[in-house]
Amino acid sequence: MMSMRRALEFLFTRVLRSRLGIALVIAALVFGVIGAARLVSGPVDPTAGLSNRPREPISTVDPEAGDDGVLANSAAPTPKTRPGELPPEQAAARFTTAWLTGPGSSADKWQAHLQPLATPALIEKLTGADPESVPARRVTGEVALRPRTETFVEALIPLDNGQLRLELVAPDGHWLVDAVDWERQ
Repeated sequence: MMSMRRALEFLFTRVLRSRLGIALVIAALVFGVIGAARLVSGPVDPTAGLSNRPREPISTVDPEAGDDGVLANSAAPTPKTRPGELPPEQAAARFTTAWLTGPGSSADKWQAHLQPLATPALIEKLTGADPESVPARRVTGEVALRPRTETFVEALIPLDNGQLRLELVAPDGHWLVDAVDWERQ
């Protein structure tokens, strides 16, 4: 009997107070909690997988209502022009011609040519710009329009060494260039 008592004392004082003993106690507790949870939760559905996702999609929109996204309309919008005003492709062509006259002219003269064809915001951005910095000299093709809305279009103009991209706006039907971008070829 004495040896049994010594064995229990050894177990509780030495083994359970060691790192190995503490790890064994923690492992027994973890497995006990997992086992109890499985008993309480009931049988496991093997077809459910690892997810608790619903079998059917959750729909918050009436599937018969149609698509209200930006790209729902497959037809491109038709730009609206006020009677007597230039359509966007002609406004883009005139702006391009005025923009290309920059090299060889003064900054004031160049901006005076651009002003009736551009928004005040663009003219302000071009204030102080050097007309000699215009990277192209001539138009080599037709203006291609990408209508985005009835009052906003993107115009692409091929030039001798690149492509000019203009953004035109017409909130009141009068088309003006609002942004200029250049892509070198």
